[in-house]
Amino acid sequence: MIRIAVDAMGGDFGPEPIVTGVIEALKEYKFHAVLVGDSNAIKHYIPKQFLTYVSFCESSEVISMEDGATDAFKRKECSIYKATELLRSKEVDAIVSAGHSGATMSLATLRVGRIDGVLRPAIATLMPNTNDSSTLVLDVGANVDCKAEHLFQFAIMGEAYAKEVLNRKHPKLGLLSNGEEKSKGNEVSKEAFAMVSKLPSFKGNIEGNHIFDGSIDVVVCDGFIGNILLKTSEGVADAIGKIIKKHVKKSPFAMAGSVLMNKVFKLLKKQVSYDEYGGAPLLGVNGCVIISHGKSNTKAIKNAIFQAINFANSNINNTIKIEISKYKTNE
Repeated sequence: MIRIAVDAMGGDFGPEPIVTGVIEALKEYKFHAVLVGDSNAIKHYIPKQFLTYVSFCESSEVISMEDGATDAFKRKECSIYKATELLRSKEVDAIVSAGHSGATMSLATLRVGRIDGVLRPAIATLMPNTNDSSTLVLDVGANVDCKAEHLFQFAIMGEAYAKEVLNRKHPKLGLLSNGEEKSKGNEVSKEAFAMVSKLPSFKGNIEGNHIFDGSIDVVVCDGFIGNILLKTSEGVADAIGKIIKKHVKKSPFAMAGSVLMNKVFKLLKKQVSYDEYGGAPLLGVNGCVIISHGKSNTKAIKNAIFQAINFANSNINNTIKIEISKYKTNE
């Protein structure tokens, strides 16, 4: 049975949506959940029939968003530190945390360690596209300053994830740039282009619109650009919803039509919501770490757990290790 450590205290809204998300996941798939946190604050959210699938790892502290990422190393009683130690000692197969993402990344990288040959782990996230599918984008925040070698390895890891976890047999790979031409980009991306060209799945430079048109499966960029892309996309999706509602209220005809369009709007919201994807895997660490949004609700946590289960049931890390070993890179 898959064992998943869940940082029960790390989200913006306390343990309730996190623990409830675990229970909702258990209703659909049986796994063993290790809830890390204050058991007295957690237990009453768990129906008795699910207690057999749950155990507790006591933690008396929580890393807040105001804390620095490295503060977690000094506070060994905090929930994310204890969850990471469970993965490090192989007492669990995966971690899910909606807590301090910087602390989660730092602890996972330094305590759990990197896969052999990986220079830097990357956060990968799924973004919706017009093919009723999703596009994998990495890195979206783990590394703001990257070398070409890092981008090349992100490409290898992203392709491996697309094959092993997303079940895309022949994923198409693109390098995010300011133009499709080979000559476009900054010095790092131009150097990365030459390196990523070694991969048969590489389709060349792509622009931002290609992320959403379904023409590419895996998009590679540095964490600075990727994080801006992610936050901008979330903001645009939210703004479009608000703009539509604002204009509908102004027009009686639009209000009448909105009843008919309500189903379409719900489908659109479902496709662009991070709740549907649940979390982002940290690729390149020697274990499964899923980083969820701080504002994750019950549905988001449930889907993050399903991501962890799919990851843990795959051969992704071994595939990354094998593929990385084929191309020797030096930091």
